[in-house]
Amino acid sequence: MKKRKNIVVIGGGTGTFVALSGLKKYAFDLTAIVTMTDSGGSSGRLRDELGVLPPGDIRQCLVALAQSSRLLRKMFNYRFEEGGLTGHTFGNIFLSTLEKSTGSMKKAIDEVGKILRIQGKVAPVTFDKAELCVELEDGRVIKGETHIDVVEGVEKRAKIKKAFLSTKAQANPDAIEAILNADFVLIGPGDLYTSIIPNLLVSGIKEALEKTKAQVIFVMNLMTKNGQTTDYSAKEHLADLQKYIGTTVVDYALVNSKKPHKKALSWYEEFGEEPVRDDFTSEALNIIRKDLISSFILIQPSGDLLKRSIIRHSPKKLADEVNRLASLRS
Repeated sequence: MKKRKNIVVIGGGTGTFVALSGLKKYAFDLTAIVTMTDSGGSSGRLRDELGVLPPGDIRQCLVALAQSSRLLRKMFNYRFEEGGLTGHTFGNIFLSTLEKSTGSMKKAIDEVGKILRIQGKVAPVTFDKAELCVELEDGRVIKGETHIDVVEGVEKRAKIKKAFLSTKAQANPDAIEAILNADFVLIGPGDLYTSIIPNLLVSGIKEALEKTKAQVIFVMNLMTKNGQTTDYSAKEHLADLQKYIGTTVVDYALVNSKKPHKKALSWYEEFGEEPVRDDFTSEALNIIRKDLISSFILIQPSGDLLKRSIIRHSPKKLADEVNRLASLRS
């Protein structure tokens, strides 16, 4: 009997949700390593008001891996659209309640995992509380993921020079173990500076990625992100990632080859965002170009107070390609 492949997905937000939703259809042992610096929306409010760890990205991963009824999954993602709970999701409140009552986010995740009957594991990258910060090329320092994510007051912000955490954060031992035992590690998709790089700033993660024998796959984003990767090409995305993990860690880059729908592109143009330009050459690392885009355009719920991407990777197309690569490795 063939040994099941261990697949680790590093990131946060909807990108990790998409990847896990597709991968769980295959016979993989899945672990999601999730960023813990979210300071916006429902997660940020719960963190500030209750002193809990941000639950939003954890919730998305748990729901993505769930084998429970559709109604239960829908309930955990339900977002209130009126009253004092506007913007909150039921799942975020539930996780925060469990963390407060048990005294541990780890225990809260275990309990919700049982309720949703998840297929896989969800590991916060750290249990330490730290703020994401970036220094811009003009010398300005921005503190807080939500402030980094949203461009305020200026039409075009200076390029990000470096990212760092406000205080040192130690990696969750479960995250380190998952990386070291992985056959494949997927980095992304997700916003480069607010979903992916925060994981790599946690002490121990970079070292684990350097040490693992897993093949590392960087899933290139479909679109640039205003204020984070404005005007970035594919090579520039990779170059910024390599600042935090080194130049030899990534083995493959998965790049979407299909142009998004014109209707979606017009929405992004309003924010100065565009499809990531593929400027990889044949001399670069293993580049895999495939149609990876979903045919559906996301409609954002009225209670969601944050700006979300309306086009995303197709869970099936992305998972199919990862499975193809996994089948090549004995």
